[in-house]
Amino acid sequence: MATSGADVGKTVPVEVSPLSDGEVRNATVASNGNEMDHGLQRGLKNRHLVMISFGGVVGASIWYGVGFAVAYSGPVGALICFFITGVDVFFVMQCLGEMSTLFPIQGAFIELAGRFVDESLAFSLGWNYWYLWVTNIAGDFNASSIIMGYWTDKVPSYAWILIWWAFYQTTTLLGVVVWGEMEFYLSCWKLLCILGGFLCAILLNTGAIGGDYVGFRYWSDPGPIANGINGFGQCFLLAAVYYCGTEMLAITAAESRNPTRDLPKAIKNTFWRILIIFMGLIFFAGILVPSNDPELLTAETKSGKSPWTIAFAKAGVPQMGNVVNVVLITAQLSSMNSALYVASRSLVSLASTGRAPKFFAKTTKNGTPLNALVLSNGLALLAMLNYKAGPGKVFTYLVDISGSATYIAWAVIGVIHFRFRKAWVAQGNRVDDLPYKALFYPYGTIFVIFINIFLCLIAGYGAFIGGFQPVDFVINYICIAVFVVLFVGWKLIHRTKMVPLLEIDLVTGRRDGLLQQMDMDEEEKTPLAWYVKVKRFIFS
Repeated sequence: MATSGADVGKTVPVEVSPLSDGEVRNATVASNGNEMDHGLQRGLKNRHLVMISFGGVVGASIWYGVGFAVAYSGPVGALICFFITGVDVFFVMQCLGEMSTLFPIQGAFIELAGRFVDESLAFSLGWNYWYLWVTNIAGDFNASSIIMGYWTDKVPSYAWILIWWAFYQTTTLLGVVVWGEMEFYLSCWKLLCILGGFLCAILLNTGAIGGDYVGFRYWSDPGPIANGINGFGQCFLLAAVYYCGTEMLAITAAESRNPTRDLPKAIKNTFWRILIIFMGLIFFAGILVPSNDPELLTAETKSGKSPWTIAFAKAGVPQMGNVVNVVLITAQLSSMNSALYVASRSLVSLASTGRAPKFFAKTTKNGTPLNALVLSNGLALLAMLNYKAGPGKVFTYLVDISGSATYIAWAVIGVIHFRFRKAWVAQGNRVDDLPYKALFYPYGTIFVIFINIFLCLIAGYGAFIGGFQPVDFVINYICIAVFVVLFVGWKLIHRTKMVPLLEIDLVTGRRDGLLQQMDMDEEEKTPLAWYVKVKRFIFS
């Protein structure tokens, strides 16, 4: 439950890591036992971390977005794109796991970019990551108009967007603990819906529903791969948009009760769940509908349907499309919850370090960053452009911008991790002392840097096919231009320099040896009941 004004203000002595020479610091603690850290409340448990990340990644648009992927790249092409991006994300999470368990600080890798590399990099990365999530929020608003448009075309798309905007502006003002609980239960429901979607796809494909056995018919006709390298480029961008959010676990570390214990668990388990879910959704979408189905969402369509909705209609049970739509709405509740969380916390980090107006660093008494939330949610109203351009075109534009910004962020995370490891060793520390060690270092980190730069550069390849298309070129590459301008501009104004390895701060914010009684869960002190073990197996 969110705290009231009386909940905050009590200070308790907290033991810190031996790395701080045994000193004792005072921490402000809410009456519910959660630590207040720079205005934010450390109230998120392991199950919250897992489901916030899961909820932010698996949003409403995934149900028709997988159809978008199949339409552009074919059933096998889409699988290849999502698998390669999945491997990329695995190594990104290894980089983050090593740094965030040691430094669970506000701003996470955004702040570490300035500490380990260059202050200018933190500035450009922070704004890149913030507008990445603003475009994701806009994408969810765009999704809302597509979802509601299935039932009626009497209400203009901008009206649905405004209705949902008002709803989320209200729910996001709740405290982080309430927010975490909402996300946990909504994401649990979403997970059940996805498993149900897998089952329905099997029944539709085998003819148990509709009586027509499909099998792998659509892999032969119209074929396993569509649109060549242009299709791959568009599909890679979409994969980045959907995988984007796994790294938000690092952002939530600042509000985690026990990041050293919970983050490694969440990182390991969340990645595999998301990989299986995405590969499963892409696979089943590819055997439900052909890649050239005109009802799939593309840039040319004015609306778009989920492959499941299309398949149910072909099987003679179009009324099941209503059920799919209800699933989409509940999925949106969860994904918007997570997207607004990350966008607002990214802006808070920028403001608290002087890289954005201080106005956005202010939080309410229960730790909610009101000003950052209002701005992030308000700017996402750019989704109302779909009233003229159409949801399909706006969806494509938002995917292009968000996907490119995601690849930039992931590449920079690799650079940050590489510098961290170099500094860690240069300052006489042992790799074995790290609470979480990245697998296959340095090869995994080098892979992260180069694969994301490559994917970002080829993303706009389609703008050169069939004659130069200036609008598509700008949409695909504007993120690179903005990132470079922000980096160079901050460097010229503030004359920043790359931090020497021996001067990198490896002490501030460390929690590797932190002992806090309030971080200890009572159930760990006693033998666990069987149902608790089952719950932890599923959710932790």
